[in-house]
Amino acid sequence: MSDTNSSLLSVAEVSALIGKGVPLALAGDESVLAALPQGNWIAGTTPYFMTAEAGVCDRNRVFAQVLDAEQVSIETYDMESLPSFLEDAPEHGYSIIILPAGSEVHRSYAENAPGFPEMYLKPVVGWVAGMHLDDLGATTPRVVNGLTGESYENQAVVLHGSLPPGTSAIVHAINLFEPDEGDDIEFAETGFSARQGLVNGEQKALPEYFEDRGVDTRQPLLADYCGAMVNVSIQSVDSGSGEVQFYAPVFRGIQYRVAKPVSDYPLAFAQAMPSNPGRIVFGCNCILNYLHSGLEGKKTPGLTGPVTFGEVAYQLLNQTAVFMTLVDD
Repeated sequence: MSDTNSSLLSVAEVSALIGKGVPLALAGDESVLAALPQGNWIAGTTPYFMTAEAGVCDRNRVFAQVLDAEQVSIETYDMESLPSFLEDAPEHGYSIIILPAGSEVHRSYAENAPGFPEMYLKPVVGWVAGMHLDDLGATTPRVVNGLTGESYENQAVVLHGSLPPGTSAIVHAINLFEPDEGDDIEFAETGFSARQGLVNGEQKALPEYFEDRGVDTRQPLLADYCGAMVNVSIQSVDSGSGEVQFYAPVFRGIQYRVAKPVSDYPLAFAQAMPSNPGRIVFGCNCILNYLHSGLEGKKTPGLTGPVTFGEVAYQLLNQTAVFMTLVDD
């Protein structure tokens, strides 16, 4: 069994932890987060969670991850200050970032984070806040700075934690998808949508290509980003507008392929998750894995956390599970 310190708790239970000064990364419905006292915590909105028992939807409780750190600082970043957020991070520690889905800071982080100062030099994990899927279009994803109690729909909240000498934070990502043996697809521009794609060197209208090929949009596009296989999930294919929308940006000049389907997600996850990952202090999994793989009522062995609308392991990811461990040097 992995060593974790995370669970789905009542508002009263989380409030008691906050009262003790415990640093926390929280997730829950907007209404329950608003009921919490101020303290050393950050949060984002989602009612979906992977618990030790099963995937659940719960609007009345809060998922709490108790963080290990010598000291913590909590900051809020807007579009102007976001690129320099890691300059506030300790030289020896980690940062947890939460971004509201669909916001300008979400888009900016997705497109530009690989070029932010000190990126990949300091450990960064996090997630994209969302909402109950029944509330799409009716509510706005929000993040909360627990120190002030303020919530935001277009700013990022970050908890920076320092670690003692001899302890290091390690960032992990589990991506169960593999590229198929089909076509190579390239894009002329970086962005969250595209009308055209260069398919095996030939320019094609993207919605028509996807439909002609019978692409299952539950399978993401997949590309090699400097040795790491990264997903770009497909949000919609609209023949009327001639546009394909993505949950993460495609990047200009990168070759993508459609991913192979994953037949049994819980089994494949159990095989991919290390049997002894160490001390897990943070974890999350994607809402698309939760939906497409039917994770409600099923376990993802060894990993718990919020079900999110995007994941951060340094850069923004989709259809991926992310976790962070602390290891003794």
